Amino acid sequence: MECDLHQIIRSKQPLTDSHYQSFIYQILCGLKYIHSADVLHRDLKPGNLLVNADCELKICDFGLARGYSSDPEKNQGFLTEYVATRWYRAPEIILSFQGYTKAIDMWSVGCILAELLGGSTIFKGKDYVDQLNEILRVLGTPDEETIQTIKSSRAQAYIRSLPFMPKIPFNALYPEAEPLAIDLLEKLLTLEPNQRITVDEALEHPYLEVWHDPMDEPNCPKKFDFDFEAVDDLGMMREMIIHEVRAFRDFVRRPYTGEEEIFDSSKFSYPNEVSNASKMLLQQEQLQQQHQIQQQQQQQQQQQQQQQQQQQQQQQQQQQQQPQQQQQLQQQQQQQQQHQQQHQQQQQQQQQQQQQQKLQQQQHMHQDMMPSLLTPTDALQYIDQDLPPHPEEMIFENSNNIDLEQELAYGLDGYGFH
Repeated sequence: MECDLHQIIRSKQPLTDSHYQSFIYQILCGLKYIHSADVLHRDLKPGNLLVNADCELKICDFGLARGYSSDPEKNQGFLTEYVATRWYRAPEIILSFQGYTKAIDMWSVGCILAELLGGSTIFKGKDYVDQLNEILRVLGTPDEETIQTIKSSRAQAYIRSLPFMPKIPFNALYPEAEPLAIDLLEKLLTLEPNQRITVDEALEHPYLEVWHDPMDEPNCPKKFDFDFEAVDDLGMMREMIIHEVRAFRDFVRRPYTGEEEIFDSSKFSYPNEVSNASKMLLQQEQLQQQHQIQQQQQQQQQQQQQQQQQQQQQQQQQQQQQPQQQQQLQQQQQQQQQHQQQHQQQQQQQQQQQQQQKLQQQQHMHQDMMPSLLTPTDALQYIDQDLPPHPEEMIFENSNNIDLEQELAYGLDGYGFH
């Protein structure tokens, strides 16, 4: 296949209405076969539609495909998965309707038809909410009955909070399109999934009448079995893969009969039990896993022990450091006390020296001021010396009636001698 439908649309090469009919018809034929096997593609878009030079189209990329059951309980969990590219995603997926059906693929076909008619994507939302707004902008505000089918109460409240939007007619969006193409588009892009056209009804639509041939629109001979997805035994899964590869190898190596055959893996029954070799491999793997788990547990225990030892060492170091710190503090305090005592002693010595110096000065001053504090003999000697006269002597000189002895007696008595 040379290219895909997305490249053809973007190339802007002129396409006729016959091209549109052919592409949509081939998509619906392939989708009919898929749906008849109870499989949902869930990611139909132009990029997943391969086209060759003869305009033959094939559906590819079944990475998001899942089995579908008429029992809603078996379909639980689908809504939590990523489904379809946003621009081609059905509104029931966005709004979380009460489960969804094969109609999600029909919505994608309608988006592809609109893109063929207009040359661009019809609902090009920037995000999850904007995609819903783009759909409602074209299809209009849904009625209350449709809103009630929405599972999410928040989604219901959001739609009710939006202003009323009228529906835009598709013939106004695509004025050059054929009326029958617009009619098919209207039935494909219906907001309510239960009212949306099915693949069988679409193939019978008048727009595709020129191509429609029931004999050339086969159904899958049997329903696709997805029970293998429930297998959780590693050995069984390995055995199933090996069996599938061997069955396909035998198919491609079969003698050529001139008739076209399609590989059908359902013709080959899977073994009910795992072979002994597979069991041995499985046991070995389980033992290896257990060994790895034990090693991991041992490593964790060793790490925990190392951490505990480190913590204990740290605690011991802290305990050892605390007495040393206390001793250092005590020594510092003792040194400070000694310095203080020495300083006090020095201050006391200085004070004593100062006191002694003061006493000595006082004594010298007293001696200088009291020279007559002597014995009588010394006093007579002191008088005989050539010294300045004592102030009291002035009295003796002025008194002529007092003799020398009286003067001496007076003088000695005046200085405190008796």
